[in-house]
This record gives sequence, C-alpha cells and structure tokens, in this order.
Amino acid sequence: MLLNYRILNVFIDGDNPFSGNPLCVFEDAADLSDEDMQNLARQLNLSETTFITPGGADVSANVRIFTPSYEMPFAGHPTLGTAYVVHELSSTGDAILLRMPAGDIPVRVTDNVWTMRVNAPVSYPVDAQLSNLTAMIGLTADRVAAEPLWVDTGSLQLILPLRSARDVRTASADPKLLARFATRPDGESLVYIWAPTGPDTIEARLFFTQSHAVLEDPATGSACANLGGWFLANEQRGIGRRIRQGSAIRRPSVLDLAVGEDGTILVSGAVREVGRGTFKI
Repeated sequence: MLLNYRILNVFIDGDNPFSGNPLCVFEDAADLSDEDMQNLARQLNLSETTFITPGGADVSANVRIFTPSYEMPFAGHPTLGTAYVVHELSSTGDAILLRMPAGDIPVRVTDNVWTMRVNAPVSYPVDAQLSNLTAMIGLTADRVAAEPLWVDTGSLQLILPLRSARDVRTASADPKLLARFATRPDGESLVYIWAPTGPDTIEARLFFTQSHAVLEDPATGSACANLGGWFLANEQRGIGRRIRQGSAIRRPSVLDLAVGEDGTILVSGAVREVGRGTFKI
C-alpha cells in the first residue's frame, strides 16, 4: 500500500521554516485500519499525525488524530495543518469544515492565516493546593496570578496563570508531581502555564508526560483555545491576545486568540509545508 503524506509546520513564526509545531498529514486513509494509523503515528513519532478520509456532502473531510500512543478527539495544530492539506487537495473555498471525534470544527483561511472556531468551553475547579501545583513546575505558590482551572474545548487541560513571563521561562516540570496533580481522566498528565508580557501579548508553555518523562510542546492550539475558555470563565470577552510559545525548545511559535463578546473562541496561525512523500506498508 502506497500512502501520500505531507509534513507541515503549524503556528510558524514569520518566515522561519523551522518554527511552529511539526505535523504529518496522510492524504487518503480510507483503506487504513485503526491499528495502521496508530502504527504510522508511532513510526513518525511526531506529537500528532492526522489521517484524512472523504467527508461527503456536509463536511470537507473526516479527520483522525493520533499521537505515538493514542488517538485524540481534537487537537489544535493538527486541525489547522489538516485544513491546509484538505484545502489544497479539494480546491475548496476559504471555508473548510472538518469532522473529528470531538465534533465539527470550521476553519477559514485568509492570506495563509488559518482560523478555527472551537467548541464552547467547559470549565472545572482544580482539586489541588496552589503549593502543589507550583511545586510540580519548580515554583512557589505566590507565583500564581489567578485561579487555575481545568478547561475543555475538545481536549481537557489544566490552565495555570502565573505572575510574570520570567516565571514561565524558569519553570521546570517534575514528572512525578505532574502525574500526581495534573492528570486528567484518560491518564494523560499536562499543564499549560502562561503570563502576560504586555496588554495584548502572552508567553506560554505546555508540559506533558510520556513514558514517565516530561516533554514540552512547541505550539498548542487546543491549549490556546482552552485559555480562551479560562478568559470566559473569568468574564473576559471581546479580547484578542498574541501568544508566543516554544522558544524554550528552540521552536518559536505564534498563536492568535480571539474571544468574542458572544463567547466565540477563535484560534489562528500560519502554516508552512516543508516536505511530502510516499509511505510504503
């Protein structure tokens, strides 16, 4: 079986071809089993790999998203990167509708700025002391700027606001404490930390565990969306924020967040294709 794929960087920073979050997209997964998809994602070992199948009359495409270990119902940079490929393959207009396990996600493109509208957020209180939450990232409880929340716009994540960008930059996650205090029901442990760097700018990082080790994501569209849910839970609407992520791991990334007066959450970024090829299995 020959399978065409593309490699893209999503949420790139300007013209830097090695910025953003890498993604592999398989153009036609109609003949692949769930096991095939998981094995291909494990072979590629990127944070996520997506698989496209025809969408029919009501949606542009069906999409499955796999990490090297499991399937995800939704993820941000895979959504925008896959929309880029669907747009190129189908010569659709500027509006793309992707169906994934978390629901239908509309994406629109304008001059290579790809914008997705995410599901309405659900927020939950965090059942852990501030001192425990900050200990897991090597900080003290006084560095927390506001109430942490679990937020879900398609992927449940712990959103932890800090007082300064310096706190974000100096944080270092402990895998045992992350597993103890930041584990969601499906068993994955992760925390998204952020702080303002100006009136409309933010610096952020996302730590997650994999095989008892801590990894860091260069750009997390789902966490950006969940940050929008955090703002809504704190009664902040009609705002826009530019978020920088990934500099700590030399993958600078730029994400734009907009929270409408009506509660709509939009996440935007640029996409760049950096390679393509054929897989033989």
